Amino acid sequence: MEWDIGRIATKRAFLTPNKPALIYEDRPVTYKEINDNANRVANLLKKMGVKKGDRISVMLLNCPEFMEIYFAAAKLGLIFTPLNFRLVGPEIEYQLNDSGARLFVFHDAFTPIINSIRSNTKVEKDKFIFIKSMLPGVTGCPEWAADYHEILKNYSTDEPQPDEPVDLDDPLAIIYTSGVTGAPKGALVSHLQTYFKNIQIMMYMDMGSEDIILAQLPLFHSGGLFVTATPVLWRGATMILRQGFDPVKFAEDIERYRATVVFSLTTMWRFVLQTGRLDEVDKSSVRVTFGGGERTPFGLLDELAQKGLFLQQGFGQTENSAMMMLPKEDVERKKGSIGLPGFCTEVWIADDDWNELPPGEIGRIVCRGPTRMSGYWNKPEKTADTIVNGVLDTGDMGYMDEEGYFYIVDRAKDMYRSGGENVYPAEIEKVLLEHPKIMNASLIGVPDEKWGETGKAFIVLKEGETITLEEIHEYLEGKVAKYKYPTYLEFLKEFPMTTSGKVKKVELKERERKIFDEPE
Repeated sequence: MEWDIGRIATKRAFLTPNKPALIYEDRPVTYKEINDNANRVANLLKKMGVKKGDRISVMLLNCPEFMEIYFAAAKLGLIFTPLNFRLVGPEIEYQLNDSGARLFVFHDAFTPIINSIRSNTKVEKDKFIFIKSMLPGVTGCPEWAADYHEILKNYSTDEPQPDEPVDLDDPLAIIYTSGVTGAPKGALVSHLQTYFKNIQIMMYMDMGSEDIILAQLPLFHSGGLFVTATPVLWRGATMILRQGFDPVKFAEDIERYRATVVFSLTTMWRFVLQTGRLDEVDKSSVRVTFGGGERTPFGLLDELAQKGLFLQQGFGQTENSAMMMLPKEDVERKKGSIGLPGFCTEVWIADDDWNELPPGEIGRIVCRGPTRMSGYWNKPEKTADTIVNGVLDTGDMGYMDEEGYFYIVDRAKDMYRSGGENVYPAEIEKVLLEHPKIMNASLIGVPDEKWGETGKAFIVLKEGETITLEEIHEYLEGKVAKYKYPTYLEFLKEFPMTTSGKVKKVELKERERKIFDEPE
């Protein structure tokens, strides 16, 4: 069927042209403005020779331009590839080349790092586009890039005509998530899957066009783009958007804009609570509070509840975002649950042979339905490992109770989440093993009051060598993003090993396991 996500902007500009779609840094941006600029971008991209199926990438802070480029790509059948702006040079280079991006749009804050790797990428020399941010003290547009706002002035706001029809089954976006082998994987998401996610998320929140949604997740995340921005704009509601997360402003924006739906990750809630501002603002407008992103301590749930914010935890991942959510009426009764499967997602617990397990038994959390990804970009083997007969293995272990509510127990794989970011130890271990002083290295996630989880590195040194945590951080600089750095370090003479020569991480985790002060 010929239809695409870009029609959200087109339809909204017709139905509610003058209504604020976004309030960006306290400035209203109407639906007509977003669509007009999306059309300008699309007409520019056509002029630059970008065609259906081509990948275009962005590395942007939160801004209206992000959504303009997203919708423009969708209208032309391009594959939108947003990159995490916390990545370092080698990581950016890998993802640009892996996706085969022809065009790259970036904010001024990232000019130096992009300049250092641009000649090593597949991005065409005349297809680097610069956007000025609201950050102070940044440089202007470099000579090797075009200025976004200057070149858009020359293009029409007329609806673009794609070179080929765009179908609902066509790919919409590639969202990168790190792999357990250290190589990031690009989750391929179609237009159709995104429409079903919109339906599911609007049903979770009973979202109406008069809702004011406050969510400061970065738009490059599936949580920012697919769980908030896309369904909000489809519904014709208004989203409060800031360039970056500020916990004080986040709390104040609840009262300032009379927010009705508030979405935040657990780590972000910790920062907001630490400011004390939630006790000083009027929160009576809030109808829905949802989020999570990692195991959320009962103490945090209770603290929010005392302030009238009843956090509905959910569960999702880049491969299938927002697949479950806890109903508001069950927040206290089912405390600790990640909720019930959404209307467009089927979820169950399976054993290692994919047989469904009865309530109470721990197994793999698996799912199927029209909201899951199509597969991993250019990685058929990884796709086949993850999606079997249409069923997606989430990589998490959990159980279902007698009433059908789900609970996470542990992750089947070694990934942990620090500040809402996925961290895969194998990626860091691979770098550490290249250090001349290190014989062997293993990394696990351990509980952390500030970030939810953080890394602890276990190191076996070469004979006669010594090393400090500071030296390890210096060695990792420029090789992996800083949120992946281990916070703790312990030296071992040898690792517990399996018969196949692999480190028994389960034994390392058992050594570090801490009991949360929670009721059974």
